[in-house]
Amino acid sequence: MSHIYRPARRLWLKTFLLILIAQIAGLSNQLLAAEQAPVAIVIHGGAGTIKRELMSAEIEADYRATLTMAVSAGHAILTAGGTSRDAVIAAINILEDSPLFNAGHGAVLNHEGDVELDASIMEGRTLNAGAVAALSRVKNPINLANAVLESSPHVMLAGAGAEIFAEQQGFEFVNNDYFKTERRQRQLERVLAVENGLASAEDPSDLIFGQYQFDEKKLGTVGAVAIDRFGDIAAGTSTGGMTNKRFGRIGDSPIIGAGTYADNSSCGISATGHGEYFIRAAVAHDICARVAYKGLSLQQAADEVVMDKLVSMEATGGVIGVDNEANVAFSFNSAGMYRASIDKRGEIQVMIFKQD
Repeated sequence: MSHIYRPARRLWLKTFLLILIAQIAGLSNQLLAAEQAPVAIVIHGGAGTIKRELMSAEIEADYRATLTMAVSAGHAILTAGGTSRDAVIAAINILEDSPLFNAGHGAVLNHEGDVELDASIMEGRTLNAGAVAALSRVKNPINLANAVLESSPHVMLAGAGAEIFAEQQGFEFVNNDYFKTERRQRQLERVLAVENGLASAEDPSDLIFGQYQFDEKKLGTVGAVAIDRFGDIAAGTSTGGMTNKRFGRIGDSPIIGAGTYADNSSCGISATGHGEYFIRAAVAHDICARVAYKGLSLQQAADEVVMDKLVSMEATGGVIGVDNEANVAFSFNSAGMYRASIDKRGEIQVMIFKQD
């Protein structure tokens, strides 16, 4: 009696083949769309009291050149078909290796005159993340944060334990002196002098060193956010924290949802500013939530949090972001923010001051 079921079997087989062909065609269309999807990247090098009149043309040129190099390195990976996470890491590595920024080589000093480094990275497709804190010997903290994302069941590792993990992962170690610069040493000396009543916080006369003006309240970080041809968003942040920090202080940069967040359904954010406030306000996640739940544009959501919520808390700083349509945004309530982007049209912007 099996012949009775042969037409049904043939119909089932035909239907199965049609479904399979449709799935293959759909996958091909998705891959084609991915190849054609726009890419974008945005980076920052910290926000604070950054005034044009107090920065020499030579130093300004150095900042702009390094920002251009970093954003271009990340964008080159994206246009070659690389992932957003790889683009974020490439951009941040350049900023970590530069003495100009408060991350890696050139990071600020703690109360004991040493460097402690934090970093985090998150991918929006899986909501997976990795973070590290209080590092003293890892050359590029963002790379170790990525290793935590890829190779650890945990999200955040700190201090000696994080460096044991780094050793197991084959990471390059450096002496803590590698991170230190004369500029940051002078900055710590200035802050300690004010703390001990040997200098006035209102007197700017000794804030100038090497044609930079110091603002000891400037709590800088570096960060990057990117979207790749597959529509995947990644965000990363790296920092030395705040000058003269004590007691193992950790700010918002390694905290997922505060200094870093990425979700393909909305946006990716990297933040820079007074970390204690950014933690309390869950800044990075709050911006993405406003995009997802309120239907705001990325720029509107960023401005609501940075220009309204943070200002009401008397907190200074800023954010960068990319949404799932490859739109980029900056928002900051300080005098300046080192920032650069290459948008989905391939147009590059490199800016420092509020009026750039």
